[in-house]
Amino acid sequence: MLRHRLLFPTAALTRILRPRSIFGKMQDITERKRSELALRESEERFRTLVQFSFEVYWETDAQHRFTRQEFADTLADAPAPGSEIGKTRWEVPYLEPDAEAWRKHRETLDAHLPFRDFELARPTPDGGKRYVSVSGLPVFDRRGRFVGYRGVGRHITDRKRAEQALRESEEKWRAVFENNPTMYFIVDADGEILSVNGFGAEELGYTPEELIGGAVQNLFHNADREAVQRNTALCLEELGRAVTWELRKIRKDGSTLWVRETARGMLMTGRPVVLIVCDDITQRRRAEYLTGQVFETHPDAICVIGRDYRYQRVNTVHERNWGMPAETLVGAHVADVVGTTFFEQTLKPKCDQCFAGKEVRYSDWFSYPTGRRYLSVSYTPLRPASDRVEAVLVISRDLTEHVRASEALHVAQAELAHANRVVTMGQLTASIAHEVNQPIAAAVTNAQAGLRWLSAAPPNFEEARESLARIVKDGSRAGEVIGRIRALMKKAPPRKDAVAMNDAILEVISLTRAEAMNSGVSIRTQLADGLPLFQGDRVQLQQVILNLILNAIEAMRGVQEGERDLLIRTANEPDGVLVEMRDSGPGFCAAEIEQLFEAFYTTKPTGLGLGLSICRSIIEAHGGQLRATANVPRGAAFQFILPP
Repeated sequence: MLRHRLLFPTAALTRILRPRSIFGKMQDITERKRSELALRESEERFRTLVQFSFEVYWETDAQHRFTRQEFADTLADAPAPGSEIGKTRWEVPYLEPDAEAWRKHRETLDAHLPFRDFELARPTPDGGKRYVSVSGLPVFDRRGRFVGYRGVGRHITDRKRAEQALRESEEKWRAVFENNPTMYFIVDADGEILSVNGFGAEELGYTPEELIGGAVQNLFHNADREAVQRNTALCLEELGRAVTWELRKIRKDGSTLWVRETARGMLMTGRPVVLIVCDDITQRRRAEYLTGQVFETHPDAICVIGRDYRYQRVNTVHERNWGMPAETLVGAHVADVVGTTFFEQTLKPKCDQCFAGKEVRYSDWFSYPTGRRYLSVSYTPLRPASDRVEAVLVISRDLTEHVRASEALHVAQAELAHANRVVTMGQLTASIAHEVNQPIAAAVTNAQAGLRWLSAAPPNFEEARESLARIVKDGSRAGEVIGRIRALMKKAPPRKDAVAMNDAILEVISLTRAEAMNSGVSIRTQLADGLPLFQGDRVQLQQVILNLILNAIEAMRGVQEGERDLLIRTANEPDGVLVEMRDSGPGFCAAEIEQLFEAFYTTKPTGLGLGLSICRSIIEAHGGQLRATANVPRGAAFQFILPP
């Protein structure tokens, strides 16, 4: 041992052992380096994953304060990095869900339990919302003590928006389906009713629960069930194609309901179904039926002409007029039936006016294969579904018998008017003799005076000349009286001359003056100046005036007290020339006014009851109207206005 101590002193030994001591402190850190490198790579992968995803990674301590938050770079509304570190999750500006859900979440955190998909909403700078679904796990140390939470938050804004849009769409559909006043049905391929809205069930007298699960075939009329199967199969063969039909449904009480159904096949959760929309057309079908009945049974000839000038529909009367069946007329061009000339000159211009929106009415004679007829024709524009005129309704009313009867009546009235004139002139014989006798007697007197002037010595030729002139004047006057009498007695067709009313009245007064004097009647006139001329038959109008004057004279003969006065007045009115006659006779009661102008009604024992009826016809033929009223204080008043 000493030897050894000598050979290896302490200092030397120290020098020898020092390098060996330094070498012993070197450690192999390869694994640590590898772990650190793996950790950095893991963190890089984690950061890359966070940055390029829509998720948030977060960590909290035991007091629920955020110790770490990693937001994705793609989140434009993410808070500033580190702005929420140190805050509790209760201090972060999340929009709370309902209170119950938030309470359960806090109980979960306080119990250190994991949670999953807890949905929150946080405000965005633009005032909107960003929805987040948060999941987390509690973290415990080696001793089992709770040290915090670690978890992720996944942004579900797009999903929430899609869900919201889906809910809104479903709400809208439900609102339309349940509240729309239209019947909706959803039927599967086997004809089972999957869904029906309340209105559709109510219209049929059921509740939705009574119909759902039942066969749709049971709702239709027996005669229409085969068509229902055929139409449903057609919708399922070509999904998306809309098919429309009109069928009858049977209500719960057994009554019939006409419906117009529009159906479309589609897929619902991968299952082919048919959506059916029904409209109640019962009233329309009834109206169409009634219209068809009226169309076919109407006594007038009716047809419908389209814009192509072809017959679209005709009734049986129109068929009879042309002697052609409906099968031949419908679809034929109008010109081929009525003739090209009549079509181009008459029918086409009137149809064109109708297509422009105007109604046209006119009357004329028409030639049919079955004979010549007088028709009153109306053209009415038809607008079935829009403002555009699609067709013209032509109604031809046969007035042939009426026109012929009117012509016969006109001839009869002319005969009666002539007879009335003859009867009236018979009553005026004495007055006419008096009127004619006056100018003849004056002519004789003037002739005698002329002879005396010629027999004088020397002859007085100047006085004789004047006597001869007076004779000529008296002769002309007698000729005028006779001419007026012949005109009244003459059976001549009506004429249209320019008539001066005042002159016509004065001529008639001159004929009746003697009759008036014999009856003690004074005739007064108030004739307006400057009256316009009007076109008419002078003789017929003088007959009216003559008849009214004679009626007034005859009525006043029975008046014992008071004056017998007849006032004839004319005036210029806005509508034409007014002629009025007022007498002081006994008059008539209000009930008689309505009957005065009826044929064969008379208040005179010897009257025929035709005078006033003929007078009214003459005045109406001249565009006027003859009226009667009671005179005040007594008597009757007749007046008429003739247009200028």
